[in-house]
Amino acid sequence: MDMASTKSRMLRLKVWGDNACFTRPEMKVERVSYDVMTPSAARGVLEAILWKPAIRWQVDRIDVLKPIRWESVRRNEVGSVMSPRTNGLFIEEQRQQRAGLFLRDVAYTIHAWFEMTVPPDERNNVIKFQEMFICRASKGKCFNQPYLGTREFSAGFELIPHDQSLPEPIVETRDLGFMLYDLCHDTSRDEGHVHTCTDGCRPSFFRAALKDGRMMVPARDSEEVRR
Repeated sequence: MDMASTKSRMLRLKVWGDNACFTRPEMKVERVSYDVMTPSAARGVLEAILWKPAIRWQVDRIDVLKPIRWESVRRNEVGSVMSPRTNGLFIEEQRQQRAGLFLRDVAYTIHAWFEMTVPPDERNNVIKFQEMFICRASKGKCFNQPYLGTREFSAGFELIPHDQSLPEPIVETRDLGFMLYDLCHDTSRDEGHVHTCTDGCRPSFFRAALKDGRMMVPARDSEEVRR
């Protein structure tokens, strides 16, 4: 690979955890998880290990390594969110009890690569960032603890080197329906690096399917991605 290249090679990362909740946006009251990790959640794990303004991650495939199991939990949540415009928040007045349908005992292999968002040069190039990711993931380093859908479900992770065989996914094939692909955020009103979602923020979806435990993820500019 030369310095002028704009795409990395395929990188493989195993992630796992006791619980996960990749929340379906159509469930407005109770939290209900998708069956499988979403591309946006996988991207979030990768960015927790290495994020740079000069690169953009593309998830290519997600392998499901453990049978899909569910767990129903009732818990207390706070029904409001603090922001710079909030004039204080008294948690006891905002506390709500809600049920949630979560995944339990999960493990996945994320196949992903990144591309440059700026022309490569000596400071910003694919080789440098690729080696940074491999080094950080191998040593367990991260900017913030990766999580599986919500921050309370932290994720363990390890790099799968290219000379190491991949973990076998589960033997299961089925249609998963439309799944959240990612959110395109409108940052025009952001102030002080604080983002507040507006009507300009748009979700995108794709038709997900599990084939022999593997879920293929289309490219973001693909016609398969519905906006």
